[in-house]
Amino acid sequence: MAKIKSQTLKGFRDFLPEEMALRQKVISLCREVFESFGFEPLETPTLEYAETLLGKYGKEADRLVYLFRDRGGRQVGLRYDLTVPTARVMAQYKNIPLPFKRYQMQLAYRAEKPQKGRYREFWQCDIDTIGISSPLADAEIISLIYALFKKLRFKKFVTKINSRQVLFSLMEKASLPKEKILTTLQSIDKLEKQGQAAVEQELKRKGLKPETISQIFKELPKLKPNQELEEIFGYLKGYGIPQDFCQFEPTLVRGLDYYTGAIYETVVTKPKIGSLTGGGRWDNLIGQFTGKSIPATGTTIGLERIIDVIRELKLWPDLSPTPTRVLVTVFSSRYLENSIEMVGRLREKGIPAELFLEPETRLDKQLKYADKKGIPYAVIIGPDEVKAKLAGLKNLKTGKQESLSPEKVIQKINPN
Repeated sequence: MAKIKSQTLKGFRDFLPEEMALRQKVISLCREVFESFGFEPLETPTLEYAETLLGKYGKEADRLVYLFRDRGGRQVGLRYDLTVPTARVMAQYKNIPLPFKRYQMQLAYRAEKPQKGRYREFWQCDIDTIGISSPLADAEIISLIYALFKKLRFKKFVTKINSRQVLFSLMEKASLPKEKILTTLQSIDKLEKQGQAAVEQELKRKGLKPETISQIFKELPKLKPNQELEEIFGYLKGYGIPQDFCQFEPTLVRGLDYYTGAIYETVVTKPKIGSLTGGGRWDNLIGQFTGKSIPATGTTIGLERIIDVIRELKLWPDLSPTPTRVLVTVFSSRYLENSIEMVGRLREKGIPAELFLEPETRLDKQLKYADKKGIPYAVIIGPDEVKAKLAGLKNLKTGKQESLSPEKVIQKINPN
């Protein structure tokens, strides 16, 4: 038999159990916070018609969409984000009551160069409020970000806030032709990563006059919040969000074409990893499907980068690499029935429990297996325990062992 090389595609990853424990914990906390704010779950297909995806993000982003023809000859693509599919859902299911507050946690795909915090297959966690034009909806999204990051144990983070309308006003003041506005904003969006000189050169290649470029960069730092942003900052104060968490950032652009109003990104002081959330108001996107604009605002929570930060800063040192709380050992085949009965009682009480499946394996080897996996407890039922109708409970972290009734074992492992 020919040997097959074991490998993954570049930008795609496997997640072993220890990594999955961290990922599932983050996803669980996201879901908990989303639902505490009244958001409801939504899922959409991995594949969409190409016409659904293209022409919504901008030319640069469109080049990153995975496109192909399926066996039926249809031009299809892997979803690039979760916002455009949600806009399609709103157009397709006209009976969804408004306002609609949805959260969505699924894989997305982008054919870009992989780097730290950026992959070709990655999880997105989105929240959006659809059908509300009030800046209060934007403020609620930002307050949710604050609540989530505190739940994740983040300490030093800030959400930068701007508005596309503020930027559009600058473009008009610079007498920029309408057809050049979005492509200019896409270049300015690279300012932090590439620096002003590189962005200026890109704008020259796009046909902007030197005096126009000069005026844009002269006026950009002078921009002030408009009335919409002032309202958002006022609402955030009412939510009790600290002022140092929310900052007006005149150079914040967000690269996708569909943003129409307030935009926001969240970053951490350390490590330098880019934005952990990014979103804003997208009032016109649904109208591309229906012909009628429906206001909407929301953000993406960058699961991959959040996990990288948690790992790098060691924020969750007490997280177990396994969901299993206890290993029920098998003293010998003679006492297998007692061990099976015990593991059944644990599972009935909702305690994740594993039964060692090789009855003749030495007990010390079974305990080493549990310790290696990070299982905190082991139950030992030998002849003395059977005779006394007890079970030995060993704490694998401290090494302490005590003989208890099965009921006391359950209470000790799961005191709640």
